[in-house]
Amino acid sequence: MKKAIKIIIVIVILGLLGGVLYYFNEKNSKAAVDFKTEKAFITSIEKKSVATGKVTPEDETNIKPQISGIIDHIYVEEGNFVKTGDLIAKIKIIPDEKALNSAQGRVKKAELNLENVSIDYNRNKKLLKKGVVSIQTYNTSELKYNQAKQEFENAKNDYQIIKVGSANSSSSANTNIRSTVTGTILEIPVKEGHQVIESNNFNAGTTIATIADLTKMIFEGKVDESEVGKLSEGTQLEVTIGAFENVKFKARLNFVAPKGTEDQGAVLFKIKANLTLNDSVYVRAGYSANAELILDKKTDILAIKESLVQYNRETDKPFVEVETGNQKFEKRDIKLGISDGIDVQVLSGVTKEDNIKVWNKASKENNKKNR
Repeated sequence: MKKAIKIIIVIVILGLLGGVLYYFNEKNSKAAVDFKTEKAFITSIEKKSVATGKVTPEDETNIKPQISGIIDHIYVEEGNFVKTGDLIAKIKIIPDEKALNSAQGRVKKAELNLENVSIDYNRNKKLLKKGVVSIQTYNTSELKYNQAKQEFENAKNDYQIIKVGSANSSSSANTNIRSTVTGTILEIPVKEGHQVIESNNFNAGTTIATIADLTKMIFEGKVDESEVGKLSEGTQLEVTIGAFENVKFKARLNFVAPKGTEDQGAVLFKIKANLTLNDSVYVRAGYSANAELILDKKTDILAIKESLVQYNRETDKPFVEVETGNQKFEKRDIKLGISDGIDVQVLSGVTKEDNIKVWNKASKENNKKNR
């Protein structure tokens, strides 16, 4: 009897445990049906692209010497503000011995010729007073004297230019390197004692200083070929510079390169935009920067969150699930327009009154509907 009771108790306990396990198994096997919903809304969407680049001066001027020599002294430093005509550096001439000897010989020759012509001129001058020679003979000797005197002066000036870089009568010596523009000195690539070469038809010459007006800056960057067709001169840009936090600059696109360059398998096109500066920050040349370009813009349009959109795996067409009753939904195909990655324009398929299902990508139910 006791043994039968024990068997009954064990059976009851096993039955209860089985019932509990069955209950939890059924409960866990059921998919959650309490889906949230969202509505479409009226908004404005901008499709943007980001171009990376840098900030550079609109114009940079390289100051080069008019004569070769050695830098004797530099009067300015990088970052200094200079005006047109300000002295930047002075060059010391190292004359060529052959050219110097040749110029010295020309001076001596012109001097001897002048002495000889001077004797003839003075003699004819005295004879003219006595009436021995005609006025024509005197005028001829005077002309030769003046020409010889001028040739002597020219020879001496040539000798001085070869020797020291300028003639004695020169108001501005070629050895004095002066600024040709007003602006800030960006770079001085030479030092005192460096040899420099003059700018001529066969040589660009040595750059002594680079000067630019830092009040006129441009953004210079590159955009992908898929986006360059949507750009046009006059497009407004918003530029952010890495050196400044929470500061944005307005810019106006003024150049789009007609030819692209290949970079790591992608074809990129250079763009330039005039930057509008403000007095709150000092923008230096060469800062890295990013520019936001508005490729397309739509205002007052019907849109939904892009996370609500599902795509048919076979046709790749977009659709959403619209609530038709309490937690009951129907699949509805939609037509999409412009998107900024967060919101997407809906051209057809839903209205502002529709409740759209916030779907769970991992659920089995949605996986079946996407097929």
